[in-house]
Amino acid sequence: MKGWVVSGILALFALGFLLGRSIPPAAAPASLPLAAPKEATPPPSGLSPEERRDIDVFRGASDSVVYITSLSLQRDFFTLDIRQIPQGAGSGFIWDKQGHVVTNFHVVEGGDRFSVTLSDQSEWPAKVIGYAADKDLAVLQIDAPTDRLVPMTIGRSADLVVGQKVLAVGNPFGLDHTLTTGVVSALGREIVSPSGRAIRDVIQTDAAINPGNSGGPLLDSSGRLIGINTAIQSPTGAYAGIGFAVPVDVVRRLIPQVIEHGRAIRPGIGADYLNDRYARQLDLDGVIVREVDRGGPADRAGLQGIGVTRRGRYVLGDVIVAVNGKPVEGVDDFLYALEGAGVGKEVTLTVERSGERRELRVKLIGE
Repeated sequence: MKGWVVSGILALFALGFLLGRSIPPAAAPASLPLAAPKEATPPPSGLSPEERRDIDVFRGASDSVVYITSLSLQRDFFTLDIRQIPQGAGSGFIWDKQGHVVTNFHVVEGGDRFSVTLSDQSEWPAKVIGYAADKDLAVLQIDAPTDRLVPMTIGRSADLVVGQKVLAVGNPFGLDHTLTTGVVSALGREIVSPSGRAIRDVIQTDAAINPGNSGGPLLDSSGRLIGINTAIQSPTGAYAGIGFAVPVDVVRRLIPQVIEHGRAIRPGIGADYLNDRYARQLDLDGVIVREVDRGGPADRAGLQGIGVTRRGRYVLGDVIVAVNGKPVEGVDDFLYALEGAGVGKEVTLTVERSGERRELRVKLIGE
């Protein structure tokens, strides 16, 4: 009996050895093959019109939502080999047929290599096109066939009202596409971006947003993009009833700039400013102009920065206290006012120098 067992084991070993030699390992594909199309399962009977609409919105949006994996390259201490270490993950969505994918900046921050998984489960290497870190936005690009790319339908956020229904689609905790629903809880909220600047006019929602939802779309009841899920307010890091989304009107303005220039073009006047803490120390309201670019719009308008006397003492120049008649309390207020005007527009600056106020017209340039 033992001889039969030994012979059987040897025969299996030999067969495995021969198969291993006769069939060479296949090269790893650049991406997984396209999954066979599946017919959508019809909704069960007895559903309300609202439920059917939510199902349709989810199915329509899922083809545009992607899963993003961020990897960092690290050298092994003992072998000195370079290894890819998972850095983070999040969601995103397809912007256009050129393969541009929009997500949060914090999803890709610190990563060296990235991959994007489409709704058909095909995985594609991605390259970073650019960032708008001040608004927690980033753009990746994949080289996928156009028939696999379904751009998201873009809506508007200016017309949102508190109480209207919203739907969040993403990949929380690395799961496949999931849907959560809720309402617009508040408008005009403010959160801090990864760069430290405030993101204003943010949408607050009670639709559940968890780790992995970041970068995914917030949709209205018609399936149009109205925001990008970016943060949650929680002491534990998990959903606690308060989520935030960058409004789509900001996204519409900045993403084309990031695609074209690799960054967002910020309106400016050709000047630099002191940190707000110096204004507070001097008990001043407004923005202290530190330096003016020679030949720039601020210089041509007569704006003056900090000067130095012959004895080496610093003398304040202009302090900007209002833009188009609206008071500004600090640098962030001032930059936000310029963003509202836009590159190429003229603004009226109210400045104070030596206790006297005057108004200057300045044309904004891209910086």
